Amino acid sequence: MSQPEYTTAQATALTNHDRKPIHIPGSIQAHGVLLALSTQLEILQVSNNTQAYLGKEPEDLLGKHLSYLLDPQQVEIVKQCLVKKIGSANAFKVLINTFNKEQYFDAIAHRTEEAVILELEPTDSESEVSFLSFHALASEAIAKMQSTSNLGEFLHLVAEEVQKIIGFDRVMVYQFDQSGAGSVVAEVKREDLSPYLGLHYPATDIPAQARELYMRCFLRFLPDLTVEPIKLVPTENPRTHQHLDLSYCLLRSFDWCCTEYHQNMGVKALLVISLIQDQKLWGLISCHHQTPKYISYEVRKMCEFLGQIVSSELAHKISNSEWDYKVKLKSLQSEFLESISQADNFIDALIKAEIRLLDLVSASGAAVCLDNEITLVGTTPNIDEVRALIEWADTQVNDNLFSTDSLPKLYSEAVRFKDTASGLLLLRISKVRRYYILWFRPEVIQTVHWAGNPNESMQAQADGSFSLSVRKSFEQWQETVRLTSLPWKDCELDSAIALRNAIVGIVLSKADELAKINLELERSNQELASFAYAASHDLKEPLRGIYNFSMVLLEDYSQVLDDDGIECLQTVVSLSVRMETLINALLRLSQLGQAQLRLQATNLNELLNQVIDVFRASRQDTGLVDIRIPRPLPTILCDRVLVNEVFSNLLGNAFKYNDKAEQWVEIGYLSQEEAGEQGAGSKGKEFSALPPAPRPSASSHAPCPMPHAPCPIFYIRDNGIGIPQHHLETIFRLFKRLHSQEKYGGGAGAGLAIVKKIVELHNGKIWVESTIGIGSMFYFTLE
Repeated sequence: MSQPEYTTAQATALTNHDRKPIHIPGSIQAHGVLLALSTQLEILQVSNNTQAYLGKEPEDLLGKHLSYLLDPQQVEIVKQCLVKKIGSANAFKVLINTFNKEQYFDAIAHRTEEAVILELEPTDSESEVSFLSFHALASEAIAKMQSTSNLGEFLHLVAEEVQKIIGFDRVMVYQFDQSGAGSVVAEVKREDLSPYLGLHYPATDIPAQARELYMRCFLRFLPDLTVEPIKLVPTENPRTHQHLDLSYCLLRSFDWCCTEYHQNMGVKALLVISLIQDQKLWGLISCHHQTPKYISYEVRKMCEFLGQIVSSELAHKISNSEWDYKVKLKSLQSEFLESISQADNFIDALIKAEIRLLDLVSASGAAVCLDNEITLVGTTPNIDEVRALIEWADTQVNDNLFSTDSLPKLYSEAVRFKDTASGLLLLRISKVRRYYILWFRPEVIQTVHWAGNPNESMQAQADGSFSLSVRKSFEQWQETVRLTSLPWKDCELDSAIALRNAIVGIVLSKADELAKINLELERSNQELASFAYAASHDLKEPLRGIYNFSMVLLEDYSQVLDDDGIECLQTVVSLSVRMETLINALLRLSQLGQAQLRLQATNLNELLNQVIDVFRASRQDTGLVDIRIPRPLPTILCDRVLVNEVFSNLLGNAFKYNDKAEQWVEIGYLSQEEAGEQGAGSKGKEFSALPPAPRPSASSHAPCPMPHAPCPIFYIRDNGIGIPQHHLETIFRLFKRLHSQEKYGGGAGAGLAIVKKIVELHNGKIWVESTIGIGSMFYFTLE
């Protein structure tokens, strides 16, 4: 069987084992008696040992009211359980006549969802331990445990003090890891016993359901593992027809796997105290004895109390040991977040402060992914490996935060870069955009000392399935663990989440600022457009007066003027004409800024024919105008008048800036697929010297795309003088001319600015490719 198949079978076996209903075993331990009562305190079920302890057969008790066995005062104490929360117990002493004699019992009562349970353990003491006696027994142990701040010393003291109280052969402190496996972190034992300190135990040794019961019942006691459990009579609650829930019962019998497991360790008596931190099972104080050993209820209660003190102190000791590291992370976090919040471009601040980005979670490398742009920091897989990892994360990771200390076990391709990224901490910043931060940790090869072979509990069956069996050997067994990094700590995960929250806050703040700026810009642009329109309109009247009076002087008073005076007046007229051209261009541009598009389905072939007819009529003195259209243009949704102006300007410039003997212009379009294949759309790209397309015959026709088809890229191509590369962007500026007024027929330098404005009004783009001496090719889209 391959490793993945084995792992799957193992997981299935573990799941099946965890489903075993060990909280309803239908039996109890033999050192006490159990009675299950209705809410009216009628006896519904009893353990099948009442004759031995109470002198009454089960049939004599079933159906009777509890007052048949206890006096009214004691019945009232049991009745109080009905108003308490589930699992909360009342403990008291009772005296019962058995076999013509009196016997004291420790009585413990609690309620479940469907019943009240009363447990009775025989005792030789007729009085309860007083508070002062209890305090005297516990205070010395508590004082010693509080005397140290070191976690290791503290846990060793815990084991010592518990052993002093109960006198067991071995007392261990056992700590769980995130997977449910655990290790012995403190131990006090009899000298002749083999040590378990430092040994690891797989999660199968204490499965999930058992760990859950340790969260409900903080102390479990088994005085004699060799004694058979006692069945309940009847096996089911006669009212609910369900097995009795014994989750909170002190007498609940242990699962046979647990019993056999400890017997294989040579254990005859067992006491286990739960250690809770942050409402999770942190570990256990596990006490073993080689022979059967009974501990009184009072001593067990003191052990449970000590367990609660240890749990409380545990959080403090762990906090002390991690406090310096947490303070360091917090300081780094504050400094880092302050720097990116004040940066003009927080993305740059995030990437450039690479050391702080790594220190934020103690990583050796990181990758910042912003859509398709990936920046690597520190020691990382290569860019292609990171890109593939992100593709995997897109489909496999649903949460904003994901961490693993063994990435190759989840993502097989990670084996190739285990030296840099066996550990992964992934932070998703946005669910809309592909914004990630990934931190990496390298492989750390570890030698783990197990208490026996951890895989021994997995037994293959004849059908190929796996089942869990009880391990028999606990001799030290070494395993070399590979493809694993140092684990990520909770405080490091918190630091990553804090970074995400801060980035989201910064982005929202920047978005608000940009929205305000955009509103202000929009208002300013509207005011500027209005001013430009008004100014250009008002300037035309005095300019017209200057022109007219200058012409009057030239025509009517030229005989009284010398040659210098006439030349000055002619200059005034020329400059007036030039200024009127500039004012008209400014007026046109300001009109476009306030224009509303009148969109309609427009056949560009008809529109272009009109443009060409007007253009040819204006150039009758220059001879043949060679305009080539390789294929019919499509029908699109646009403002017909404005698009006419676009073609007119571009066509006019194509011939205007052309010094060839044989001039030609080609007008056409490319589909998005054709543009991708030919590389059209690369701004700044040099224009290739391709031959002009052949002119179509007058009878050629082609179907036009539908108006809502994907937007084509239109082009106007010429064999003119070309444009220098460094001017490919600047030519679209208002009044930008590359030549003097005397060359190429002059002009205001506003035509391309107007074209750009019209294209942008259609949510399109315009750009150019050109080579000096060969020609230019203008592209534009109208979306």
